[in-house]
Amino acid sequence: MFAPKKIKYRKHQKGPLPKGFKTKRVSLAFGKYGIKALEAGILKDKHLETIRMTIVKILKGKGKFWIRNFPYQPYTSKGIEFSMGGGKGDVVGYLTKIKGGNILIELDGITDKTASKVFKAVAHKLPVKVKLISNL
Repeated sequence: MFAPKKIKYRKHQKGPLPKGFKTKRVSLAFGKYGIKALEAGILKDKHLETIRMTIVKILKGKGKFWIRNFPYQPYTSKGIEFSMGGGKGDVVGYLTKIKGGNILIELDGITDKTASKVFKAVAHKLPVKVKLISNL
């Protein structure tokens, strides 16, 4: 589900993690509640899909949510029992690099209690530290 329709290059190099904190677009744009990253890290498409399924399960059709990051960079893996050499591995999935201060998810149309429940469930599934913010 989280894969770009078209990319310029099939395989990318890794490159460094972004440093520091984001200063632009760090406030809520769509919803009343948000989940904000406190440190830099990598979010894979599997993380985002797990988060989406968790939120859908908790909200049960009530409220609305937005995932503000999209995985655009492919990552590869060589597989098990391959000897060294033979080139780069096949594309396994996609990832996105995030900075601290980045808004990951926004929620709207729910109560404070439900928002904190969603936050606790999602925070365990993310590879970075996050906090719940609100636009009250």
